Amino acid sequence: MKRLIKNGIICTEGGAFKGSIKIENEKISMIATTFDEKEESFDEVIDAEGKYVVPGGIDPHTHMELQQSPKYRSVDDFYTGGVAAACGGTTMIVDHMSFGPKGCTLMSRFDEYKGLGEKCPIDYSFHGVFQHIDKDILKELAWIVSSQGFPSFKAYTTYGFPMHDKDLLEILEVMKKEKGLLTVHAENDAITNVLKDQYAAEGKLTPIYQAITRPNQAEAEAVDRLFNLAKVAKEAPIYIVHMSAKESLEVLREFRAHGQKNMYAETCPQYLLLTDKKFEEGGPEEGIKYILAPPFRKKADNEALWDGLAKGDIQTVATDHCPFTIEEKEENVADYRKCPGGISGVEERMPLLFSEGVQKGRISLERFVEVSATNAAKIFGMYPRKGTILPGSDADITIIDPNRSRVIEKSNLHTKAGYSAYEGIKVDCVIDTVLSRGKVVARNNEFLGERGAGELIPRKR
Repeated sequence: MKRLIKNGIICTEGGAFKGSIKIENEKISMIATTFDEKEESFDEVIDAEGKYVVPGGIDPHTHMELQQSPKYRSVDDFYTGGVAAACGGTTMIVDHMSFGPKGCTLMSRFDEYKGLGEKCPIDYSFHGVFQHIDKDILKELAWIVSSQGFPSFKAYTTYGFPMHDKDLLEILEVMKKEKGLLTVHAENDAITNVLKDQYAAEGKLTPIYQAITRPNQAEAEAVDRLFNLAKVAKEAPIYIVHMSAKESLEVLREFRAHGQKNMYAETCPQYLLLTDKKFEEGGPEEGIKYILAPPFRKKADNEALWDGLAKGDIQTVATDHCPFTIEEKEENVADYRKCPGGISGVEERMPLLFSEGVQKGRISLERFVEVSATNAAKIFGMYPRKGTILPGSDADITIIDPNRSRVIEKSNLHTKAGYSAYEGIKVDCVIDTVLSRGKVVARNNEFLGERGAGELIPRKR
């Protein structure tokens, strides 16, 4: 199939210009202001006049089919989550895997997820996950990072399998040697658990206590400690997932000001746009729908993170897409601690970021491209195959119409959760057309792709 996208405003991390893109055999074959070739020679011609043509979005933090507990599993699988991603302008996800049986090997998680991912309609990859550390695990880690196409792994500093300082330092030393990347859910385990138990003893179990028991300081302390450990490990690369607190951003800036390198940060739309008022507005029955960790913060945190994006301190905007149904949430309204944590976002991310960021002047068009696609491709070893518009790159392309608008409603979303934390927000743009490796997979919120059409993308160290 040979396609032409003409007359669009082509946007890359380096700038924007009006031009046309020729697509052949799943790749971008040529970019020019005009083509001598007649339009009749193309199988399809897409007129992008007045629209922005950007790299297909990359969401480096999703949780499809996450088995969060014996009772709860995130409701979007790799097919429905992939459909939602495509309709929202995202053409690649890197999924964080769930924990496996106690004592399992690292590779056993990849073996399971390779099967789960086969139904994905867009391209995908996985981050590994740590549950315990010993000599065998560290040896296996080095092998996977160096030879299996999965150079990134996730550690948690809290939850059921928290990695403590010794574990983290040993991981970082292997990652430094093998040129891998450690990503971390950073919250101080002691702070969150002590506060949770103290308030529970007082019978304070309504949703707002999810925020109260996971304060900014819990995240900032863990971020500070992690950067120090990375420095000891000869500036091993480290990536903080879903940064939510202004104090964490301040820690990041301080370490960079003192010259430390190889530090990366991700935030999410919920930490740019929503606040902890969501936990109380409408009462507990409404607030319970928004349980997640880290929790929504304050307006001051929103503003600080936008500033971090604009100035380049924060490298990526991901989603932590991990939805559950309203019913699953509401059955725990009497005790937020039992509620499955997570919300949708993979479909909402690109339009929210473009509307609230570019259209409102918070970030430039180039920064939008960087934080929605290019930086993730570079950090996680997919550039220039993914994350940019260049000859030879995969033809993963999203066309955004800035002249139309829509209101985010559960009726126009594809997640199986049945609701969105962003319902009622008007976005001043529409995802017009989405191409994955040159094939149109979505147009005007209609999914046109195929189950299982996505490929597992091997990533470079």
